[in-house]
Amino acid sequence: MSHKLEGIIPPLVTPFKADESIDEAALRENVRFMLRKKVHGICLGGSTGEGHTLSTAELARSIEIASEEVNGRIPIVAGIIANSTRDAAEKAKAVAKFDVAALQITPVHYVFKPDEDATYAHFERLTRETDIPIIIYNVVPWNYLSPKLLVRVMTGLPGVIGVKQSAGDLKLMADLLITAPKDKVIFTAVDALLYPSFAIGAQGTIAANPAAVPGVCVTLWNAVNAGDHTKAQEIHKALLRFWNTIYADNLPANVKYCLAQQGVASGLPRMPMPVTSATQAAAIDQELKAVLRWDETEAASKAA
Repeated sequence: MSHKLEGIIPPLVTPFKADESIDEAALRENVRFMLRKKVHGICLGGSTGEGHTLSTAELARSIEIASEEVNGRIPIVAGIIANSTRDAAEKAKAVAKFDVAALQITPVHYVFKPDEDATYAHFERLTRETDIPIIIYNVVPWNYLSPKLLVRVMTGLPGVIGVKQSAGDLKLMADLLITAPKDKVIFTAVDALLYPSFAIGAQGTIAANPAAVPGVCVTLWNAVNAGDHTKAQEIHKALLRFWNTIYADNLPANVKYCLAQQGVASGLPRMPMPVTSATQAAAIDQELKAVLRWDETEAASKAA
């Protein structure tokens, strides 16, 4: 099924039970929650979903569950966080039988950084081994791909349809937006700066804030597209204050905490990631309540 990739695409958490197996019922609940929030797509196996801890079989099962719940209504992106081309290809092949709109694939992330030609070869082989379009997940701090290299890869490899640009440098985002081929998609994962990213042309986001407060991010996206920048700036301020409370080394756990506070079963993080601390929870609670005032999907639901 053909899907347009744009807008708010939350990277879902992976709910784990106490024995660290996937809580499939809770995962289904998360997918249904996102659908109620009118998101434009979902991603499984990303960083927020602790995708680096998932086996190939677990990733495939997560995609299968999401496909059953979504039933073609919105696109599904499969996250692949792997340390070798072979392992990335194995995961790509494992999810190929499901209705996956794109693969979100990291460069390798161990301490040995391949040079630009080796990175190009990595994505070139992956485009040969899968027919699913690829989005480069540009997130690895010591293997952060420059706009020039990203443009080279997108220009030379038709199977690479875009980039998810992470980290906090909006200048790199801006450079990528003005140099990328016009038929490619550029998503922002600069959580603190979603509004400016949208305002300068990012076609959407796959990021932790949308996973924690999807309805608020949909409201922001709609405001920017309607040209209501006064409203968008107010939402930006609330989202930034909220982001400052959840951003930490246990970010996925904090997103799970936020979902639980909204009545969505979200399970535990996988060891060694700690759960949200009492100090973190106190700060999150205050800003979560404030930012959720911008969730217009919630307001519409209560009015119905």
